[in-house]
Amino acid sequence: MPKNILDRARSRVLTRQHRIAVAGVAALGTAALAFSAVPGDTGTVTTGATAATTQVAAGTALQNVKGTVTDQLASENVKLDTFAAQKKAADEAVAKKAAEAAAKRKAAAEAAAKRAAAAAAAKKAAQERAAKKAAQERAAKAAANRSVQRPRMQPVAAKTYADNLDGWIREALDIMRAKGIPGSYSGLHRNIMRESSGNPNAINNWDINAINGIPSKGLLQVIPPTFQAYHVPGTSWNIYDPVANITAAANYAAHRYGSIDNVNSAY
Repeated sequence: MPKNILDRARSRVLTRQHRIAVAGVAALGTAALAFSAVPGDTGTVTTGATAATTQVAAGTALQNVKGTVTDQLASENVKLDTFAAQKKAADEAVAKKAAEAAAKRKAAAEAAAKRAAAAAAAKKAAQERAAKKAAQERAAKAAANRSVQRPRMQPVAAKTYADNLDGWIREALDIMRAKGIPGSYSGLHRNIMRESSGNPNAINNWDINAINGIPSKGLLQVIPPTFQAYHVPGTSWNIYDPVANITAAANYAAHRYGSIDNVNSAY
């Protein structure tokens, strides 16, 4: 409601009050004129009772006019106060409805924001699950491709060697090749037969080494210090072990003579 309505209402009320006041003043003026219109020197003789009566009548009329004006002003003030109270109540009701509407809009906006956040979280979770699933599928596919591309390896049975001079020489040669120690089957066989006649437990108790307390032992007649110095990792530490004795002697010959194949006598 526009604010100037009350002002216009007050203006209308005050204008009406002015008219009432003017009417009252006019009435008072008329009464005064009527009272003063009685000539004092016309020659007419007015008795004291008549004059007194006229004065009383005029005073009563004036009092009646004053009372009417006062009552009308009081009535208009009461109406104005009532109107102001009604306007205030209407304004308060409008303000209350506006506040309630604002609160509803705020609640609706908050609810919409919560729903949007929940939807966004659900979408993100779904995307993460989809990405994880896709990664798992790619990994499975890549593993399958590698499996297809990788040639199937046939299991290889462990190589076995005969427990005799031929088997000992062949096993020693495989170890020597793995360790980079030179030598051939014929070179090993020739020196073994000269040194021990193929007896892995052979021992020399008469040469200078025996006199010095370190007799030569095994297939290739190796003294203990040489066996320990040129022992090949992965073989036995027993100097009488055929393969350990052959590989240690071949390792020593390789460092001293270039290869066991170059040894043709005591070494």
